[in-house]
Amino acid sequence: MSVAPEPVAEGAAATVAVLHEDAHLAVVDKPAGLMAHASALARGEHDFLADRLRLQFGRTVHLVHRLDRATSGCLLLAFDRDMASALGKAVMAGGVEKQYLAVCRGWPEERFSIDHPLDGGPGKPLKKPALTRFERLATCELDLPSANFPTSRYALLRARPVTGRFRQIRRHLKHASHHLVGDTSHGDGRHNRHFRMLGIHRMLLHAWRLGFVHPATGARMQVEAPPDAAFMRAVALFPGAAEAIAAAPWDPVPA
Repeated sequence: MSVAPEPVAEGAAATVAVLHEDAHLAVVDKPAGLMAHASALARGEHDFLADRLRLQFGRTVHLVHRLDRATSGCLLLAFDRDMASALGKAVMAGGVEKQYLAVCRGWPEERFSIDHPLDGGPGKPLKKPALTRFERLATCELDLPSANFPTSRYALLRARPVTGRFRQIRRHLKHASHHLVGDTSHGDGRHNRHFRMLGIHRMLLHAWRLGFVHPATGARMQVEAPPDAAFMRAVALFPGAAEAIAAAPWDPVPA
């Protein structure tokens, strides 16, 4: 059963939060439920983040990477083609660190990696290497039946994709049978329903942190997007999770 994404505000309330802005680039906080740009997956959509940002900044914008419609958080953009090219090369070379918060079913190990090739999505069947590293930040057990068990277990994860494949985190968690909660394409419908019963209707994947070297200044940039209210309702289910998120260091991706 598919559930429509939560509506995104229109008009004056549709201003996108800016996490960093300078003469060359910006990092914005993409809302969940908003397509980044027109594509084959848009299916009749007319409201796109790229269009909003052009109006909001009053200038041309180039999205350096992409986030799924249901994913919220840090999105990097450039204001000219040269900067977009420099940042794009940094992304391809692994020079842009991405950290996500995710809620999955089950209790995985405290640290684990998923190294599993993925194709490029619809019309791109060639599989390429894909690697994601995960850290478990918190766990909870809810009094909601699941399969043959009287309760359901969930984990709050920090996910760090080393590569950048189509829906990589979502598909890797499915591969490990730790499905992302709220994912109607690759998730588990029973667990999605549990969270809808708790009033949480969004996919629980948030692009939390973005780290990179500024091509124009050489400065090390570390930008963080706080999770939205719906995501924080899920975080509140995990004892000590808010503290774990606040205390998580900007350490290098584990080897």
